[in-house]
Amino acid sequence: MTPRAEARPGGRSARVQQSVYQAVQELEAERGRAALTVPLIAARAGVTPSTVYRRWGDLQELLSDVAVLRLRPDAPPADHGSLREDLEAWAEQFVEEMAAPAGRTYVRDAVAGGSALGAARCSDYAADQLKTIGARAAGRGEAVPGVEALLDGVVAPIMYRILFRPDGLSAEYARRLVGSALDRL
Repeated sequence: MTPRAEARPGGRSARVQQSVYQAVQELEAERGRAALTVPLIAARAGVTPSTVYRRWGDLQELLSDVAVLRLRPDAPPADHGSLREDLEAWAEQFVEEMAAPAGRTYVRDAVAGGSALGAARCSDYAADQLKTIGARAAGRGEAVPGVEALLDGVVAPIMYRILFRPDGLSAEYARRLVGSALDRL
């Protein structure tokens, strides 16, 4: 278990974590990503570099943790009245956000961390959003593919393109993936 997972919610640990996350975001905006160092971040956060190293291990793991936080959805997926419309709108927004330069950077950081926890948390975010869409559709009496089928058929191809082949990412591509996933029902 990582130190982050063992930390108590609230208290000093939460304040340190929040101040370090805020320092990363501020310094990145002010100086650019290439200028980030653990001592610089620690100074801005008001902690010692050893605190950062003890909690995150290295700069990449810290950037991974911050990226996962930034990739967390702000709200539940919108309800457009049908499974197809809900999935298409969600997939289009997913492509738009993840394919943007900032989204690509966050995705790369999330998967580049030393542990698989960051990538797993990002996968859980997508799964939770798809579960919400599926539960609404099931409540309307619609047939719903399983979450794993949607992750494999919609999310995985989008993520592959974001990481390795950014050409062809579009709202139309997202709709085609959703259509293919629903055609398998």
